Amino acid sequence: METTQTLDFILRIFAATVLGGAIGLEREYRAKEVGFRTHFLVALGSALFMIISAHGFDDVMASGNPNIRLDVSRIAAQVVSGIGFIGAGTIIFHKSENVVRGLTTAAGVWVVAAIGLACGAGLYVIAIASTILVLVGLEAFNFFLRKMHKE
Repeated sequence: METTQTLDFILRIFAATVLGGAIGLEREYRAKEVGFRTHFLVALGSALFMIISAHGFDDVMASGNPNIRLDVSRIAAQVVSGIGFIGAGTIIFHKSENVVRGLTTAAGVWVVAAIGLACGAGLYVIAIASTILVLVGLEAFNFFLRKMHKE
């Protein structure tokens, strides 16, 4: 693997960790169950899985064997399934209060995985725009809640 490609892959996982970490910091600031470290790791892992899926088998494909076919989307699809498992663990039903908690946290982990996959694919603009939208959405919701409590 050439040095420029390696540096590109490092940039991809670095971007994923920065973007996932930014969402994690917001969650940490709000004292939510899943904070910086989890969001950071989910984004990093998702980006790494995407890079491995898209480029990890280049040597096999270069062998020229016409019987070998690869589907780069398969690993990304499994990231989505795996994140669903992690997200499900954050959702708790409080029977005494008849309230479900953790849905926003689960959705946050899910979207951070998608942002990580986007970074792993080199889709930085989409990943950055998505991160900004997540942060705006989370903050707008908190602003709305504060306004409702004051009235």
